[in-house]
Amino acid sequence: QEDGGPKTRLRCPACAWTHWNNPTPVLAAVIELADRDGRVLLARNAAWPVKFFGLITGFMEAGETPEQGITREIAEETALTVDSLALIGVHDFQRMNQVLITYHAVAHGEIVLSPELLEYRLVPPAELKCWPAGTGYALADWLRARGIVPQWMELPAPSPSEPT
Repeated sequence: QEDGGPKTRLRCPACAWTHWNNPTPVLAAVIELADRDGRVLLARNAAWPVKFFGLITGFMEAGETPEQGITREIAEETALTVDSLALIGVHDFQRMNQVLITYHAVAHGEIVLSPELLEYRLVPPAELKCWPAGTGYALADWLRARGIVPQWMELPAPSPSEPT
């Protein structure tokens, strides 16, 4: 037991370092393109095994705020410029041991995908389908805030490299 709590953690017997196994913060964005009739950008990651399109996501780096991090990720992965950000919410993604911090980003510019993304789609908000995992819950919250009842898709059985 560690710090008197009920949870047992791995501890190195040689140096007493404790492996806390805390969730990793992951940033995500529902990117709305104001110059394209408010359509939302979904992208397909090269590492995903199925033809699935999801939100732009990335890891927060040391020394940056979540807002700086998601602005950087959007620029790195899409070449878009962020005009405004608003927090959608924070959701757990326990299967990947992550905490998702999701923003609504209004952005503009020419979309140029990074090598980690294979293709993208621009989808009107009313036509979006939410996935029942990770960032799909944040997308559903964003849709509800706009008065749109979320539609849900069914996913195939999860694999180790599933999208967030």
